[in-house]
Amino acid sequence: MIGQRNETSGAHFAFTDRWGGVSAAPYDRLNLGGAVGDDPAAVLANRARVADSLGLEADRVVWMRQVHGRDVAVVAGPWGDGEIPEADGVVTARRGLALAVLTADCTPVLLADPVAGVTGAAHAGRPGLVAGVVPATVEAMVGLGADPARIIARTGPSVCGRCYEVPAEMRAAVAEVAPEAWATTSWGTAAVDVAAGVRAQLAACGVGAVELSEVCTMESSDHFSYRRERETGRLASYVWLAAPPDEGGEAVR
Repeated sequence: MIGQRNETSGAHFAFTDRWGGVSAAPYDRLNLGGAVGDDPAAVLANRARVADSLGLEADRVVWMRQVHGRDVAVVAGPWGDGEIPEADGVVTARRGLALAVLTADCTPVLLADPVAGVTGAAHAGRPGLVAGVVPATVEAMVGLGADPARIIARTGPSVCGRCYEVPAEMRAAVAEVAPEAWATTSWGTAAVDVAAGVRAQLAACGVGAVELSEVCTMESSDHFSYRRERETGRLASYVWLAAPPDEGGEAVR
């Protein structure tokens, strides 16, 4: 269910694979995306399963209505019954509140400054990379007191530069904004390496502690890939900071 999880100085990062849920084909099985055509009850059940496995409360995970832009939402708590706004980045200064990104080839970017108690998450596909959603998310974190030099960054499973084939004109346009994203497929055609572009943008923002996922969603049958399957589910990536003990005594993991 959880393909990878790690903890660094109180910051928690988790990434799902496609197994362990209740969704039927073509969303089998751990689809966490609510806007891909899956049964809503199955999606809620899957989200609850993941939250429970991470020691989180499902209704205290903040999701986004992702649109491949650069807007960043600053949150202090769950959306509740309110409408989820369109955003491709979300940041918070609330410890114990988990932020989530949905992907099926795009690059999920998780960020945390444990000293300031600030976390951020960004959905960086090719359009978001060009739009600058990652620098915008870092900027929003700084506005909450984060220091880029202290920020820890992790990316989740995404399509790699060896597989993300695009027209040559599109590669050139992306490279004008993020030269490091210029890539070539394993079969010799034009490609874009979004994760490499993300790493360069983070470095330009002063974020040095960056780890990129080694999982390519196109190559891995354990992960959803829109480019490979078209009609498919969505993975989720989560970031949160341990909450301080409340009056009851126990801290959220």
